[in-house]
Parts: sequence; C-alpha cells; structure tokens
Amino acid sequence: MTDRRPAATRSRRDATRSRRGTAVSERTGTVAGLTNVRTRLVGDRDGVAADAVVGVAKAWTAAWRLVRRGWAEVSSVVTGLGWTVAAVTLVAFVAGYRFGLREVVVVGFAGTVLVVVAVLALLGRSRLRIRMRLPQHRVAVGDDAGVVVTAENPARLPSVPTTVEVPVGTGLVDVAIPSVAPDGVFEQQVPVPTVRRGVLDVGPVTGVRADPVGIVRREVVWTAREQVIVHPRTIAIPSTSTGLVRDLEGQATTDLSPADIAFHAVREYQPGDDPRTIHWKSTAKSGALMVRQFEDTRRSHLVVALATGRGEFADDDEFELAVSAAASLGTRAVRDGREVSVVVSERTPEYAKRPVYAVHRLRTVTPTRLLDEFATVGLSDSCLPVAEVARIVGADTAGISVAFLVVGSEVGLPALRLAATRFPVGVEVVAVTCEPEAQPRFLRVAGLTVVTIGYLDDLRQALHRSAAA
Repeated sequence: MTDRRPAATRSRRDATRSRRGTAVSERTGTVAGLTNVRTRLVGDRDGVAADAVVGVAKAWTAAWRLVRRGWAEVSSVVTGLGWTVAAVTLVAFVAGYRFGLREVVVVGFAGTVLVVVAVLALLGRSRLRIRMRLPQHRVAVGDDAGVVVTAENPARLPSVPTTVEVPVGTGLVDVAIPSVAPDGVFEQQVPVPTVRRGVLDVGPVTGVRADPVGIVRREVVWTAREQVIVHPRTIAIPSTSTGLVRDLEGQATTDLSPADIAFHAVREYQPGDDPRTIHWKSTAKSGALMVRQFEDTRRSHLVVALATGRGEFADDDEFELAVSAAASLGTRAVRDGREVSVVVSERTPEYAKRPVYAVHRLRTVTPTRLLDEFATVGLSDSCLPVAEVARIVGADTAGISVAFLVVGSEVGLPALRLAATRFPVGVEVVAVTCEPEAQPRFLRVAGLTVVTIGYLDDLRQALHRSAAA
C-alpha cells in the first residue's frame, strides 16, 4: 500500500527514528556498523546485565594478563631441577599422606625446605654497579687481549659475594666477585683467545643469583655486547721490496708519449703536436721547430687475489699462512697510496643450480678496514678456482700492472700458468704459493713468477731476492 501522507510528515517520522536509534546506541555504548569487543559480548542489549558482562570480561582480561606475566617471571627463574623438585615434593605429600608412608612425607618436607631456601636466595637485589671495559677492539693473531670487568659498591654496607658470567666467543667465563667494601672497587681481567683470526662477541656481562642447589636462577644483564676483531698476522714489507715488478714505482716503459715524466729525446715538430712541448734551445740550434718526446709511464694498479677453495689448500694452517701473506701485500699497497684491488671468490649457495661467477672485493680504504675484511675470510667448498678468479678480475679491472695470486700447495704450476694467461698482455703475474715449513723457492717462467714460502717472513726475503734477480 502506498504511503499517501505528505512528504513533510514522512521526513519528520524518519528524523524521529534516527534520533531514537542514536539514543539506543549511546545507551548500549555501540556505534552503528561498528564491531568491537562490547558488541560481540552484549550485542544490542542494554542495562545492568550488559554492564556486568563487560565488567566481568575486563576483570578476566586483566587477571589473565597478570597470570601470564607472573608465569613468565616464574619460568624465567625456576630451572629444570627446580620444576623436578616441585613435582617430587607434591607427589611425595600426596602419596605419603594417602598411603600413610612417613618416609615419603619426609621427602616432601625436605623438598619444601629446599624451595623455601631457594625463595630466600632470590630476595633482595644487588647494589653493585658492574661494567665491562674493552681496552682494544682490534688485535692481531697471538697478541694478548682481554676485557676488564669492574664492580663498584656505592652502598654503605659491604656487598654480598656474587658471580657474573662473561660470554667470550662460544665460551662462557665465570667471574667470582668477592665482598666489596663500601665505596670500593673490584677489577678482574678476562682473557680473550686470539689463537685464530675472526670476530668474537664479548658480553654482555650477566649477573647470576642462584640458590646452592640450583633450583632457581635469576640473571641480570649489566652491560652491552662488544666485539673483538682478531686480524691475521702480517709483516712489514718495505716499498723497495716490491722491485720484483718493474713498474711498481712508475718506471718507464718502451712506449713513447708526448707528455709524461721520463724524458726520452727531441724530434722535429709535426702538425698536431702540442706547442707546449716545443724545445726552444734545440729549435734555436737546428733552425727548425723541435719538440720534446717522453717515455710513457704507468701508475701501477696492484691486484691481490686470494684463493679460498678448500681443495686448493692442504689444511687450515696453510690457508692461514696465505691469508697473512695476502693481508701483508694488500696493507703495504694501501699504505703506499697505490691503487689496489683485493679480491676473493664469491661463495655459491648450497642449493644453487649453477656456480656463482663473481668475486668479492674487500674494502681497501685504510689498512685497518682491509684487515677487518680479512678477519672474516674463510675456506669454502663451493667457490671458483684461482684461474676463474683471475679471468674475472682481468676482464673487469682496468689498468692492471701487477697481479699477486696467493694460493695453497695444492695448486700446481699448470693451473698457475693458466691463471696468468687470463690477465691482459703486459700484466706482471706473481704467484705466492704457501706451504708451511717448506724451503723458500723462486721460479720464473714465461709471463709468470712463482714464489714459494714456508713462513711468513719468507715473503719479505723472496721479494728482496726477486728485486735483485
């Protein structure tokens, strides 16, 4: 049936219904079209019952949040032995009283005593201020290194003896702090192992409070985590020891150039020559324009390529010798202000379908930054051989004049000669073969110089010998 009332009457009726709906929403605490926790609990209902349901829900949520927080605190303190003691104590009381076994009841009381002692051990808090100081963040292999743990007692009473734990690499060192007098200070140095290069995480220092049995254990973190970078051992190579490569010092080549450093001769002026190269004294003597001619020199670009394939080294000690040799060559070049590239092979992921043909270039901004990079270089079963590394470096690096290939004893002469052919013509290739305790050897073949070292100090002697050869 059609509503025949005037339009004004229908408008007033719709406005009245809208106001009534708004009022209902205000009473129930809901908004039309909104779905929240209250609407899911009480819907459109109103009154004391709806408010009671909401109140109970809020109380339950707060209680559950408190229970979860308490359980988290308890579970972080009670050890596995503590839960076992609690379970045995409960079972002993139930079984002892149920079956009249006095011996079992005694076990329950003994467990109760242990629990009470454990709770008393956790009461209170330490007033000590514990800090960790790292004198050196960077050391070399074999150097003495350590962190200093300091405990200060600002209180008016002597502190209770306690123990803190200091993680050092993969190990854990316990530091026993005795009773510290008021305003007293206790220091103890914790050694850091430097037998192998790498990056060691030290800290954080963690305070430990536990009962004598080990039922409960509370840990308090006192300091942040620090890092100690153990650099490979290197030797100082004088700049003059690199005389093996004739153009390292920018010595002249046989190429002639109209402008450079090494003067060669004068010749007659030809159209297109730079007027600034005219030699006026020779021009006055000959009566014709004469220009100066120079021998072209090159600024050496040194490349140090370190093999990282596990099959190219006999053992880990041989690889460490190679890392030290490559680091010595690279840092010497950086200190000399030369343009240097230090590369290793990129690793192929374990589940890759094909090998990764790429090299990783170490940062050569400063010697320290380069040694930081060498601290993390390691052997890999899935990386390119040195010949492929040479091919990539020779193709992607412009202006190479000298290339050092640092390899292990498992790389033979044919592989080294193949690697030397991967560099552009005119590049001086030097292969440094590392073989611990071997006699130093020096071999020069076409386009390749092979230097075998048994100790790191042999590298300096080999370069001196090659300079005189």
